[in-house]
Amino acid sequence: MEVTRIFDLLPYHEAAFKPKPDVVASKENGEWVKYSIRQYREIVDNISFGFLAMGVQPGDKIAQISSNRAEWNFVDMAILQVGAVHVPIYATISESDYKYILNHAEVKYVFISGQELLRKIQHILPEIAHINGVFTYKAHDEHKHLNDLIELGKQNTNTSLLDARKASVMPEDVATIIYTSGTTGNPKGVMLTHNNIISNFKVCAYIPPFGEEAKAVSYLPLCHVYERMLNYLYHYLGFSIYYAENLGTITDNMKEVQPDILSTVPRLLEKIYDKLFSTGHKLTGAKRWFFFWAMHLALRYELDGANGWFYELKRKLYDKLVYSKWRAALGGKHLLVVSGGAALQPRLARMFTCAGINVLEGYGLTETSPVIAVNDLTENGTKFATVGRLLKGVEVKIAEDGEILCKGPNVMKGYYKEPEMTASAIDSDGWFHTGDLGRFEPEGHLKITGRKKELFKTSFGKYISPQPIEDTFKESLFIDQMVVVGEHQKFAGALIVPDFIFLRSYCTVKEIPYTTNAEMINLPRIRKRFQTEVNKYNKCLGDTEKIKSWDLMDTEWTFDTGEITPTMKLKRNVIAQKYEDKIAKLFV
Repeated sequence: MEVTRIFDLLPYHEAAFKPKPDVVASKENGEWVKYSIRQYREIVDNISFGFLAMGVQPGDKIAQISSNRAEWNFVDMAILQVGAVHVPIYATISESDYKYILNHAEVKYVFISGQELLRKIQHILPEIAHINGVFTYKAHDEHKHLNDLIELGKQNTNTSLLDARKASVMPEDVATIIYTSGTTGNPKGVMLTHNNIISNFKVCAYIPPFGEEAKAVSYLPLCHVYERMLNYLYHYLGFSIYYAENLGTITDNMKEVQPDILSTVPRLLEKIYDKLFSTGHKLTGAKRWFFFWAMHLALRYELDGANGWFYELKRKLYDKLVYSKWRAALGGKHLLVVSGGAALQPRLARMFTCAGINVLEGYGLTETSPVIAVNDLTENGTKFATVGRLLKGVEVKIAEDGEILCKGPNVMKGYYKEPEMTASAIDSDGWFHTGDLGRFEPEGHLKITGRKKELFKTSFGKYISPQPIEDTFKESLFIDQMVVVGEHQKFAGALIVPDFIFLRSYCTVKEIPYTTNAEMINLPRIRKRFQTEVNKYNKCLGDTEKIKSWDLMDTEWTFDTGEITPTMKLKRNVIAQKYEDKIAKLFV
């Protein structure tokens, strides 16, 4: 059968693939709870019957605030089967954003995974007049459990009504409204149709080189379109999906599951790299020597044997001695990792790919469902420091000012309740203006060169695009995050967040007693070492781009502290306001 609506994936999966006990799985009380496709479909239908019994109408908005788990899928598919619209919401946003989204979307029902999340929003729920009910995935005295809805559905089975409701759903109907976190202002509600998302996962289906026996581990939030689209892709390809408990348990979960594929943001790869580096420093003798030679070799890796036969011979040796152990720490297989959401440092792509962990970087936005371009495993399909070639059916042109414009079946229907904003994003010829700057490499790979709105002008009238500068400096092992500033100033400056894990390892090797982050970044010896790094990477930049003044931060930037979004993008305006005095001192 053909998949034209997202919920068609369930009968398609049952018809196309052999039965298995773990179509989806998540952990409860330390044990993996697995669901076959028959169990999956039965639960979804019962939730759908429950929705119908409660009077849910086509177009009604139903929100879900939850960590990744099997139940997320059950509710998602049930919402879509009855023609309602799924509004997934991050579990980490502010109270004001929760209030805005629930009001703006006119949400009728809310599903919440547990008491911790419920406590965050319980006191604002009475202020949302159109909410008719709240369901939880864990028992709670004041609100109904998902099982209560399932039981309601069992008592009100109405197959003919459900079939009629399914039949009324068209591919061009809105399936979901995803509110983008944004770096300024209120979140924007991106309306994506069934066809938007389906068109995207269908043209990505050629990338994983596995059959239906494959397993995926999922840890990125399913409320983000990147992980959600891949989640549907795994359904479409018959993969088993295991939902990691949280970011802290991801490596343990991978050892248990032994996955074939993982989607990630660069942050996880950076953390794994740091952990590997720290592990290497704890080794002694020949083991330590082999470890760091293997790492040095991996950081010089080039695709398709371009480094020559002797390099490849050494690579095989180090694979037996070192790289195989790296893979074992991530489940043991030649893992396929798809990276998105932020720029990936080329050194990470080189190192992991050399070690038999293929890292494919891609690019897209919520408004494009999301993938526009991605590296792949075909001949010449990957080029480091690019986001790959365009997906089939997706058009891109580079505007005169360098902005990436996109057209295709993946482009959103528009912003919910924002016709003027929609018109400014999608022009009269149907081109979506991404706001990103880019260019095509000679081989056809797309390279992102910056963000249009982030450009600033120095007092000499020179434009600077901060993101490429930041990406260059983040190649340094010492630098975790960085923001380039200098609008209307004579030169560019920067606030630098050290990679404190690496810095601690460095201090251990150099026999520098490590006290607190704040004390360490003010040690003359440490500041001198960072100046060496700044000098090194300044050589890669033009004169107007060079960092002439900088300062170190003593804490990491996180979502909780306000400097980054849930998708790990810098909130430049927040940083500018929060560290106004520190930035001003850069230009004194």
